[in-house]
Amino acid sequence: MLARCKTAALQGLEARPVLVEVDLAPGLPGLQMVGLADAAVQEARERVRSALRHSGLKVPLTRVVVNLAPADLRKEGPAFDLPIALGLLVASGQLAGERSDGVWSAGELGLDGALRPIRGVLAIAIAAQRHGARALLVPEGNAWEAALVSGLRVWGVRNLALALWHLEHPNADDQPRAVASAPVLARAGQEAPDLTDVKGQAHGRRALEIAAAGGHHLLLCGPPGSGKTMLARRLAGLLPPLNPAEALELTALHSVAGLLDSSQGLLQERPFRSPHHSCSGPALIGGGSQPQPGELALAHHGVLFLDELTEFRRAVLDQLRQPLEEGEVWIHRARHRTRFPCRIILAAATNPCPCGWWGDPERSCRCGEGQRRRYWGRLSGPLLDRIDLQVVMRRPSSAALTAPFRSQRSTGWTAPAVQDAGQASESTAVVRQRVQRARSRMAARNPAGCSNSQIPGGHLQQVVRLAPDALAVWEGALQHRQLSARAGERLLRVAQTISDLGDEFGISAGAIAEALTYRSFDQQG
Repeated sequence: MLARCKTAALQGLEARPVLVEVDLAPGLPGLQMVGLADAAVQEARERVRSALRHSGLKVPLTRVVVNLAPADLRKEGPAFDLPIALGLLVASGQLAGERSDGVWSAGELGLDGALRPIRGVLAIAIAAQRHGARALLVPEGNAWEAALVSGLRVWGVRNLALALWHLEHPNADDQPRAVASAPVLARAGQEAPDLTDVKGQAHGRRALEIAAAGGHHLLLCGPPGSGKTMLARRLAGLLPPLNPAEALELTALHSVAGLLDSSQGLLQERPFRSPHHSCSGPALIGGGSQPQPGELALAHHGVLFLDELTEFRRAVLDQLRQPLEEGEVWIHRARHRTRFPCRIILAAATNPCPCGWWGDPERSCRCGEGQRRRYWGRLSGPLLDRIDLQVVMRRPSSAALTAPFRSQRSTGWTAPAVQDAGQASESTAVVRQRVQRARSRMAARNPAGCSNSQIPGGHLQQVVRLAPDALAVWEGALQHRQLSARAGERLLRVAQTISDLGDEFGISAGAIAEALTYRSFDQQG
């Protein structure tokens, strides 16, 4: 007898439908798996046999052929255990075939018949809903994740026996509910870092605000202890909340990577990823024989922070060039290619030289000119060209560092107003309000409501309004600074963001001049 069950195979961020065909035929007992299955899928034969036996079900004592169609699509992982087991039960007459019609299933079986959670269930649920599935049968630990997809009936079960019960009683009302969303950056009693912790650094704080408002990439360069990492870690907190579509896409990405748990629910906070400088190209960009998302994709809709930028291998960094430009990364393999979205803000930090003290007014640099050239030679010119905000930072003054301690009173500690160039340091919440107002202006003006950094090149001329004196300043910068066409265009985008933060209609000469102060390393590399 031939039986069929529906499931899906992960391919990047998407899940492609897979038909599990089970055929019982005369011959020696055995189970043969065909359909381009990897080792984990081939091992399902032993897990399925043991799960059936411990669940009080009969193991067919005949020749069994399992086909996973389409045969040219690579299948990997243990998610096919449950549909194979259901197909065996239908083929052997232990389950009526009509009970499984229109029901998709996925899950890993234990030897005792228990169902263990798998990765990528949200992508599978989206595919099931898109292809008109009647219901989706998944492990209980994944039920909340599948329930995030509206319009799809989800059955979350602990073991194979309960899966059969749901198929025999399809009208039982026990729909799981999606777990209430939990913040990612501020969970487990930890508070998100605030800008009030930063001492001094007015120029760096301003660059951080511009980067958050316009979605611009940012490079912070300064000596040790100047606050580069501290500033960069506060960038994600300035970004506006995720909208529902962004939250679902981000949750699906983390599900495919196996990074979700039931305590998180639908991700609501923008990610902040900070890989170590020793990471490989596949770890940063994504890859593998069956491509998995890397740090670049996991930072989608958030911030990718590369600390000690010049310590990364140049070949690894140069792989960022095309994804930063297009907002997506394509991983090509012999049989297929996989797409991962990566619309990120790149924040990077580096020292000005190997010893870290070049340009510091108080400490002398021990590096020679050749050392500095080789140091900056690790960063290619095309990569620097794609970084809109290049900020030189200095160590904060002693007055800025000691200001909080001068606020102590004999009665205890009073909340200090950290002095920043004679003005009180603003909190993240205050700056975020300005960022959100600027983003609202962009959404009303730009094509598809995108940020200024994402405006298509063909629409930039329609969006940007340059005052006559601003046009002269921009033209002079192109000539005297020898900016590339890309750098000149990015200069306009930054100036437009500065104007949006100031609630100005067009770009003024002052906005162009301020944007020019953030192009510090165009001649490096």
